[in-house]
Amino acid sequence: MLSSPWARFYSNSCCLCCHVRTGTIILGVWYLIINSVVLLILLSALTDPDQYHLTSAELGGEFEFMDDANMCIATAISLLMILICAMATYGAYKQHAAWIIPFFCYQIFDFALNTLVAISVLVYPSTIQDYLRQLPSNFPYKEEIMSVNPTCLVVIILLFISIILAFKGYLISCVWNCYRYINGRNNSEVLVYITTNDTAVLLPPYDDPANGAAKDPPPPYVSA
Repeated sequence: MLSSPWARFYSNSCCLCCHVRTGTIILGVWYLIINSVVLLILLSALTDPDQYHLTSAELGGEFEFMDDANMCIATAISLLMILICAMATYGAYKQHAAWIIPFFCYQIFDFALNTLVAISVLVYPSTIQDYLRQLPSNFPYKEEIMSVNPTCLVVIILLFISIILAFKGYLISCVWNCYRYINGRNNSEVLVYITTNDTAVLLPPYDDPANGAAKDPPPPYVSA
């Protein structure tokens, strides 16, 4: 029997110890907690701007760290992420495959962004030094990082990004396998046996022992 080349990557377990459905629930709850904490910090910054407001003098640049518009955008993104993570957790728990799709799309988008960052570092390695020069003078270990050989610094950053991409790719496969598992399980529960003439076959027996007589089978459903 021919099978899809991607079937070899399908597995019902993740992290070598738990089911993909359990892993998706744990991952959704973890993202939910992180985004909830971020939302609380953003709301605190909106209610008390002076506490989190960094001026251009403190940053050593000609820009502000966060203005009201950026804070509102970040808050809206955090709310959207909380909704997406809650949908994924609920979908994995209640076995609704469609609810997992938004979280899976977010993972693909996040993976694509990190891949673009890795490509930009590889194609334009000088941007790392430019970024380091723009950091505030009081940034921790700024001088030590800038003293590292540029080639070694690029290799270290690419290695770090590669590890992150590999981990994110594994999480994407776990969520995708969970979607396939739930989708296949739901489809198997509504499986209909079809004959060659496109009529449904009802499994025997049709006898009713309580009445001592055989019941007539209902007319078959003929598909359009």
